[in-house]
Amino acid sequence: MTGLLTTAKALFQAAVDRADPAKALRAQLASSPLPPLPEGGRNVLLALGKAAIPMMREALVLIPDAKQALAITNSENYTEIPGATVICGAHPVPDETSAAAGMAAIELARSLGPNDRLIALISGGGSALMVAPAPGLTLADKAAMNKLLLASGLEINEMNLIRQQLSETKGGGLLRHAAPAQVQAFILSDVIGDDLRAIASGPTVAPIGTRSQARKIMQRAGLWDRAPEAVRTYLSATEENQDASPPATNTLIGSNRHSLKAMMTAAAEGWNTKLVSHRLVGDVAEAAETVFQAAGSAPLDKPVALIFGGETTVQIRGTGLGGRNQELALRVAKLGAERLSGDWLFLSGGTDGRDGPTDAAGGIATPATWDAIKAAGLDPDALLANNDSYAALKAADALLITGGTGTNVADVQVFLRRPD
Repeated sequence: MTGLLTTAKALFQAAVDRADPAKALRAQLASSPLPPLPEGGRNVLLALGKAAIPMMREALVLIPDAKQALAITNSENYTEIPGATVICGAHPVPDETSAAAGMAAIELARSLGPNDRLIALISGGGSALMVAPAPGLTLADKAAMNKLLLASGLEINEMNLIRQQLSETKGGGLLRHAAPAQVQAFILSDVIGDDLRAIASGPTVAPIGTRSQARKIMQRAGLWDRAPEAVRTYLSATEENQDASPPATNTLIGSNRHSLKAMMTAAAEGWNTKLVSHRLVGDVAEAAETVFQAAGSAPLDKPVALIFGGETTVQIRGTGLGGRNQELALRVAKLGAERLSGDWLFLSGGTDGRDGPTDAAGGIATPATWDAIKAAGLDPDALLANNDSYAALKAADALLITGGTGTNVADVQVFLRRPD
């Protein structure tokens, strides 16, 4: 089993390495240099997201004439950068630090003149790290809505559509504050399908939808009556013109698909390697079944490496601690104990190094995991029902711990199996 674990971790690291934000930004600016500014114009840098630190460091090297630089990231990735101001927001649930970050970004954008250029370096996590409630809303309203959304089971695009409608920065809000300055954004995607409107909730892109669409989604998901009154009031107001977002140049420089290709390359020698899905999304229980259907049908004439990528969702029914990758691994451990023989291992991890509000990037499942939880004196079924995947996997020494990676291109999974 040690060999499978080493291989799985190497493939996960290949995914993280391919998403290196500094390398991606360097390659992009080498192939497409920034055009010159009008006389007297200034370059101003704003980095937002879990990859903000490496992107900002690289940008300061590549754009040495930048007059101001602000980086907003999560506390796990915080470090000082000479020549830049670095502040932390909270993730996954925003707090006062996120609001302070939002105000700092708005003030920076508003300071720009018509000859200036805002260079935005955007990566996943920005939705929570930088917040600015829409008029009439408080930070408490935003935080309450974010908690509802994270527990709702909605697809990420639906969650982001709602978030955008409640924000002064999301859905092109940053563009409106920066106008009439130029805006050039370089984006590292953590969204499956790479919809630029959804990455960090699209601060430099036109919004995904409208207030009325947000209302309908919330009503369908049973969230409307549970939302704060101020949110319902705001979303019930007359629609404003949302087609007037100022123009911007948005360039995608990295994504989950690039990382999946890197995993395929890294696993090529000695493995029957297959990219099963780059859209492992939706409910985590259904995703676990998808993984097992692929594992059960794979030919075993030689070792098999099945690769997946995506971002699942968890219906929160309990009070436990965990994340979508940990719960997926725990569910696979349960299915494996019931259905699968032989030598196998499953790893699911967030490329940012953090899964939910925990210190783990994800989880690992083997034929021994489910029984190891029982051997520790715990009931794995009860822990699963309580969404307590962290405690379950910790008891089995099955957590994937990497620390912050400085990047974020959603989640990757690998299922390894040797012939019986």
